[in-house]
Amino acid sequence: MTALSGEQVRAVPKIELHIHLEGTFRPARVVELAAMAGEDPPRPVDRLFAVDNLADFLETLDWVCGLVRDQPTAEQVAYDFATYAHDQGIVYAEVIVNPTHWSGLTTAELFAACARGFDRAQADGLGDFRLLPSILRQQSEQEARQLVEWIEGAGLDRIVGLSIDGNEDAAGRTGPRFAPAYADAARIGLGRTAHAGESSGAEGVRDAIELLGVSRIDHGVRCIEDTGVLGMVLERGITLNVCLTSNCTLLYSSLDDHPIRELAAAGVHFTINTDDPETLGISLCSEITLAAEHLGWKLSDLIAAQHRAVDATFCSEADKQALRALIDQTVGT
Repeated sequence: MTALSGEQVRAVPKIELHIHLEGTFRPARVVELAAMAGEDPPRPVDRLFAVDNLADFLETLDWVCGLVRDQPTAEQVAYDFATYAHDQGIVYAEVIVNPTHWSGLTTAELFAACARGFDRAQADGLGDFRLLPSILRQQSEQEARQLVEWIEGAGLDRIVGLSIDGNEDAAGRTGPRFAPAYADAARIGLGRTAHAGESSGAEGVRDAIELLGVSRIDHGVRCIEDTGVLGMVLERGITLNVCLTSNCTLLYSSLDDHPIRELAAAGVHFTINTDDPETLGISLCSEITLAAEHLGWKLSDLIAAQHRAVDATFCSEADKQALRALIDQTVGT
């Protein structure tokens, strides 16, 4: 049993750095959008994401996001996420959005709508939520660089970084292809993260660090398979944004097989996240409780974990200081 109560987990102000907006559609919203579009779900909504592999998962994700065909709907999806986040005690999140999934909107339309949804949410006191446009791993070097060029010209303050997601195993090695886009992102001051070390092995983590210049990695847990790569993660202070249930759905057969204990013992900086909470039937509070039980966390460990998450954010130093103060004031430290 954990020394943390559910009330303690809920009460501590929390940061989430690895969550996809595409994975936050509530079932009722999916039903509503499908009816508006005159489409039938590929499976019953309560089993919509009951799939056996990442390819089928991504195909279903495309179908769901494709139901969003105007900006007001996209704005509401962003606001829906903010409502969920507030209920979880999440005060700040950097939300990954991959425009390739949203076939009904242009990149500009999508991010403008999401930014408006997050602006409205912050005005309503729900929290501070930023955006991470994401490259799909199957895209070309030119498409990736065009996304960064668009970010530079868009001038949306809520965009704070660049990500890559998609099926690493199916796409093969992509670090060299996307290194120019990441160099562009560094030039314009964007934070840089990438999915690696899940459907790819430790070599994906190495490429993300050496070729893309990331300061954090989404998943990254398979760095444990190569002592050299693990050493690189430690030496450069790379933060791993870990998603336990997600990893145990697609990668490990059980939590006991997950290397989170070994990573913690090695001194790796990591955060606890959900990845796709609605599709996995989880929440950030439930994932933190799972981690606390597995790692033997006390309240002080949870607070320290949130401070580590603040350190890994892509927001300004002033915003980081405000988040640290909020955490400490709330828990009375």
